Amino acid sequence: MENIHLILASKSPRRQAMISGLNIPFSIISYEVEEDFNPADLPDEIARKLALKKAQHYPKQLTEGEILLTADTLVFIDNTVLNKPANEQEAYTMLKKICGRTHLVFTGVCLKSKDKEISFSEQSRVRCKNLSDEEIWYYIHKHQPMDKAGSYGIQDWFGYIAVDKIEGCYYNIMGLPLSKIYAELKTFTS
Repeated sequence: MENIHLILASKSPRRQAMISGLNIPFSIISYEVEEDFNPADLPDEIARKLALKKAQHYPKQLTEGEILLTADTLVFIDNTVLNKPANEQEAYTMLKKICGRTHLVFTGVCLKSKDKEISFSEQSRVRCKNLSDEEIWYYIHKHQPMDKAGSYGIQDWFGYIAVDKIEGCYYNIMGLPLSKIYAELKTFTS
């Protein structure tokens, strides 16, 4: 993809590493946006609207060839959105809730250029094994999942030992549905 420069609006080291794998020139920007949402919305719409909100609050003017990428990932189970935990106890409660069960992961994405905007969400299904309280607390203390939706990373110790089955895009669970993003980016250059 020639003549484009991607601007990733994310502090997430996982998202930054994934984007670098696409071999598209990119830079990183970080700015704060309130991540509040309407709990009456469906989870795919919550994720999409949060990504859109982040794009709308981009503090600069996009120039020719620049494409802003914003994203938001959430975990959904029991008609409840699990975002990032506020503290270790909340992380424990979230992990206890998803262990031994299947949950959904939604990532909302917005791609925005000077004159075009696309937003969408991707869904993956994740089944986790039961973990003991000791294993859950070990994970929380050793891996500090406070910056992760649902309190876990599929690419770390929790994913290695607890994730039993996934349906859908693995990278979506990490925070960016890369195949879909790449396909949508091509529409900006055609």
